[in-house]
Amino acid sequence: MQQTDDMEGSMESPNLEFEYGDTDGLTAELSELYSYTEEPEFSLNRDYFEEDFRNHAKGRRWVELSTEEQRAYIMRLLDALEVTDRDKRLKVARAILYLAQGVFDECDTETDVLHWSRHNVFLLYDMGIFTALLELLSMEIDNNQACSSAVRKPAISLADSTELRVLLSIMYLIVETIRVEMEDDRPEWRTAREAFKTELGSPLYNSEPFALLLFTMVTKFCSMSAPHFPMKKVLLLLWKTLLFTLGGFEDVQEMKVGVRARLSLPPLPEDSIKVVRSMRAASPPASAMELIEQQQQQKRGRRSRRPLVKQDSLDTYNERDPFKNDDARDEEDDGDDVDSGIEGEVDPLDRDVIIQPTPLPLLPRPPSERVSFPKGLPWAPKVREKDIEHFLEASRNKFIGFTLGNDTETLVGLPRPIHESVKTLKQHKYISIAEVQIKREEELQQCPMTMGEEHVQETPAEALYVGMLPSLSQYVIALLKLLLAAAPTSKAKTDSINILADVLPEEMPITVLQSMKLGIDVNRHKEIIVKAISALLLLLLKHFKLNHIYQFEYVSQHLVFANCIPLILKFFNQNIMSYISAKNSICVLDFPHCAVHEMPELTAESLEAGDSNQFCWRNLFSCINLLRILNKLTKWKHSRTMMLVVFKSAPILKRALKVKQAMMQLYVLKLLKIQTKYLGRQWRKSNMKTMSAIYQKVRHRLNDDWAYGNDIDARPWDFQAEECALRESIEKFNTRRYDRNQNSEFAPVDNCLQSVLGQRVELPEDFHYSYEMWLEREVFSQPVQWEGLLQPSDPVAGHGGQGAHGCGGKMVHLD
Repeated sequence: MQQTDDMEGSMESPNLEFEYGDTDGLTAELSELYSYTEEPEFSLNRDYFEEDFRNHAKGRRWVELSTEEQRAYIMRLLDALEVTDRDKRLKVARAILYLAQGVFDECDTETDVLHWSRHNVFLLYDMGIFTALLELLSMEIDNNQACSSAVRKPAISLADSTELRVLLSIMYLIVETIRVEMEDDRPEWRTAREAFKTELGSPLYNSEPFALLLFTMVTKFCSMSAPHFPMKKVLLLLWKTLLFTLGGFEDVQEMKVGVRARLSLPPLPEDSIKVVRSMRAASPPASAMELIEQQQQQKRGRRSRRPLVKQDSLDTYNERDPFKNDDARDEEDDGDDVDSGIEGEVDPLDRDVIIQPTPLPLLPRPPSERVSFPKGLPWAPKVREKDIEHFLEASRNKFIGFTLGNDTETLVGLPRPIHESVKTLKQHKYISIAEVQIKREEELQQCPMTMGEEHVQETPAEALYVGMLPSLSQYVIALLKLLLAAAPTSKAKTDSINILADVLPEEMPITVLQSMKLGIDVNRHKEIIVKAISALLLLLLKHFKLNHIYQFEYVSQHLVFANCIPLILKFFNQNIMSYISAKNSICVLDFPHCAVHEMPELTAESLEAGDSNQFCWRNLFSCINLLRILNKLTKWKHSRTMMLVVFKSAPILKRALKVKQAMMQLYVLKLLKIQTKYLGRQWRKSNMKTMSAIYQKVRHRLNDDWAYGNDIDARPWDFQAEECALRESIEKFNTRRYDRNQNSEFAPVDNCLQSVLGQRVELPEDFHYSYEMWLEREVFSQPVQWEGLLQPSDPVAGHGGQGAHGCGGKMVHLD
């Protein structure tokens, strides 16, 4: 017995002490900006700065100057940025980058580097460096010579994007440093932060927010017209710009509370962020090898059978090595699970497991495990108005024989227990902001004249949506292309985009050590791209959903049409424990450590060992973000839920439960919950501990029969009809709110002859040369049918023609 307990305990994966947030620590976020192949450029930046600064400072160091003297020198650099010589401009930009990096050659510790970096960044912003950099960035984006040169090159390297990388690095350091608040910030810094935040989110740059310029860079890169763009830096800057201007996840929660109060809705039942943080991970599900071993033991006829499940696990998990790649073994088990579940067949492997009794009592658990059980459920249950209507409709049909439509108040003729049920449902009724917005939109569509013009609040999310609207599908497709190219499960194809342009050196490695270092750098590069894309997509979805539900649905539908759902499932179809525990980093090469410490000699052994962390923060962060995106795309969408079933996501998601982190498990269990009724009875019987975990951790909908498969929504799958209806509603919303010419037929008509003839009409410059010919052709040669004026005209036909002409081609289409 003791030996069995020890074996089970030793085979479980460890609990991951991971705290989810908007970003990782500041030092980690700054270090991820640079590839390891960029390390030699740190000394280059320093040399260009010192070469120029030596002439100005007369032997003094930067940290010894007064603030006024520092300002004067920055002003001198700002003037030098305007020279026409490209090489001189690059040298000045490198000197500015050295200042933003914290004049590391004059610092002794990493803390000093971060201190001077912060001081210099606020100084640079105050002197107007960001605006000057923006103009230079626009010039580089429009540099057709560089683009055509990069397109013709067979292999693109770091050297092709030098100017862009320097500019983007400075801008990233400015945005990220100002975004992060510190307790000891000066009052003028706090004021500067708010001003910069407003500036970035407003349409001040070419009449559009700064983020739109970065989105344009992404689409140019993915269309192969600018393959030299340093995509990692662009995506990181885009993500941090959106995070700064729109707000992080806690800001969204605060805004949600404010919007609900403004709409006179009841407060939220709980703070979801706090609930998730207080959750504890459960043990992962069973592996195939363990079940095979169990069956072999039974066949040997052992008298004392070991029970198959521990009480507090999902489905017992006895992996010998959680980091070992056992994909083939898992797929064999999980594939059987899902196939047998859908077809209703009993898997021979599981038949004995299900039917056999357990004659012995359960093994005693250690006291610590007994204490870890939560008292009560973490979430307050919710009920939609639609759920109450369905419940009453079914009850009236059963007891009375007719229904009363959407009436949820009349309970005449229904038995007393039904009265109590309705009372309980109404106590937990939850009205979402989305429901209020949809109802309001329906009223505006039905009664445009009565309701008057809608007052649209000018939020940063609204300004961003207006800017993104014309090319939104291109932005979404470009981001998903990059995500696909960076996913670890993707195979290299000749026609795929090259995302390694800003990591590959000019000269390829010639030694084993250099090859290992570049391999780590490439893997790290891809992980950072996945992290940035997953975070910015989730931010967009959360903010657009709060701003207006149809903005969220528009982005969501583009993601679904661009195959985002199978892409995320493909991402998770790997050994997820290996991905989360990957050690693709070299600590001694991370900035600012490499700038202030002597570089130790790198060996193959030290590179293989990696860091001592239990998990990779960015990879776990990316996995949770992708699961959250998948949840947002499929929630309350029957057709998209069926896509999860058709793509056989259950075994893939079940493998992801091996990661013992509460937040990740929660979103996996949510995705499993919405499809359990379609996976078949056998799947549910084989995965009872997973079902128990869903019950314990996921919010309950009081009359949702998710565990039994007899839900009213278990209807035939009609993907096209559901998506087309949604698309129609989105198009109506976009046309009504953003098409400025839609109400031309309702505009007042000027009936005064003198006023009409007195209006100035813009004519082309060469019109007077051909005026007489036009008069002859269009007026004098056309017979005038004066008797036509006496005939009564059809006002309806005329109005219809004018309406059709006035509104033609004004709809905003999805494709």
